Amino acid sequence: MKKKVLLAVVGPTAIGKTALGIQLAKHFDTEILSADSRQFFKEMEIGTAVPSQEELAQVPHHFIQHKSIFEPYSVGDFEKEAMGLLDGLFQQKDTVVMVGGSGLYVDAVVHGLDEFPEVNPNIRAALNQKLEKNGLSSLQEELKLKDPSYYKIVDLENPHRLIRALEVCRASGQPFSSFLNRPKPKRPFKTLYVGLEAPREVIYERINQRVDLMMQAGLLEEAERLYPHKTLNALQTVGYKELFEYLDGHCTLEFAVSEIKKNTRRFAKRQLTWLRKNKDILWIPYNGEAEKVLQIITDRLKTNLYA
Repeated sequence: MKKKVLLAVVGPTAIGKTALGIQLAKHFDTEILSADSRQFFKEMEIGTAVPSQEELAQVPHHFIQHKSIFEPYSVGDFEKEAMGLLDGLFQQKDTVVMVGGSGLYVDAVVHGLDEFPEVNPNIRAALNQKLEKNGLSSLQEELKLKDPSYYKIVDLENPHRLIRALEVCRASGQPFSSFLNRPKPKRPFKTLYVGLEAPREVIYERINQRVDLMMQAGLLEEAERLYPHKTLNALQTVGYKELFEYLDGHCTLEFAVSEIKKNTRRFAKRQLTWLRKNKDILWIPYNGEAEKVLQIITDRLKTNLYA
């Protein structure tokens, strides 16, 4: 029986993962599963760089704008839904493409999730109170102290991630990272990670250009519509929180845009830190010729591991 293969297209933000994913899905006559946690929400479009209608029409996509910001949706929910979808797709296809910049969500599908101890709800309530009273930096400092390893790779601007890690630290008395990477159930498919890479200055320039294009496309107006709901977890993300600061009157629009660029560059750096730990990634130049890229990937698929 032919082995089923999940092609996981990864890389920093703005590097061209969407285009490569579509190219691969067309070549293998298959479908795309999105693992970008920012693109799950239908109210957030411009600021999350959702694929265009033209791109979505080229091949079937899943997990794009399928949830509302008002619905709780965790990485565990995503893993369950993604595995259910893959079970169905692999009955018809030998290969499925997954595209995503959210390393945690990609790895949840590829490897399964780590199991964590039960946490008393009072601990989370206390951490939320700490966030409200002392700000995000207080959570960052506590995590740096209790789990320096996770501090290096987590999105430090995401209060939800910080609180999740700290509640486990407090409940167990052990670092959050100590529960990561334990043995997990085997998947009924092989995975080939395909990573897009570029020199840092190219990544940063592409990010700056993308932010300018987002502003031209109406990101400020989108943020204004979402402003009444700015405390929702889904909106604690780069591109929106900086504009909420502007709408609160705390800075100029020019400064807010420069902060979006700076924080997106930092986000890309953290993405690369996460990905560089994975020695199984097949790295491809971001500007590689389509035919050559396909040849490199199909050659790798023919090796013993993926044959």
